[in-house]
Amino acid sequence: MKNRNERLMEIRRLIGNRNISSQEELLKILEKQGYEMTQATLSRDLKYLKVAKMPDNQAGYVYILPDKEKVVEEAELSGKGLNGLISLDFAQGMAILKTLPGHASSIAYTLDNLDAYEIAGTIAGDDTILLIPRDGVSQSDLANLLKLRMPGLAQNNE
Repeated sequence: MKNRNERLMEIRRLIGNRNISSQEELLKILEKQGYEMTQATLSRDLKYLKVAKMPDNQAGYVYILPDKEKVVEEAELSGKGLNGLISLDFAQGMAILKTLPGHASSIAYTLDNLDAYEIAGTIAGDDTILLIPRDGVSQSDLANLLKLRMPGLAQNNE
């Protein structure tokens, strides 16, 4: 049986990548992937993740993650994601983000306010951020989240 953290991350991934219009549809997809749960558990998970429904021209209403619109607005405002970010590395299950001098605290503040489930919290210095992931979050999950949310990181690390 898969744990709650894995289930919550999978729900976020599915909602982020597909147009899902009902709990029944989402429950069937999750069951096919080996997640065993009741509709009540799924409902609690959706409430915990603050999932909402948004009108869609093709599917009527679809589930969305609450921070999706905020992230799009932030990326459009900055043009490149978070300016000042230089690199991403991992040690002891945590992420270390290097920034230009003086940029770490503002980037850490933005990361904390993404309300991403995968991020438990950050600690910022002048040019370095220690990002602490939640238990059960893999390095690849965290790297994918950061690259998705911060387009400048993907360009800088390639």
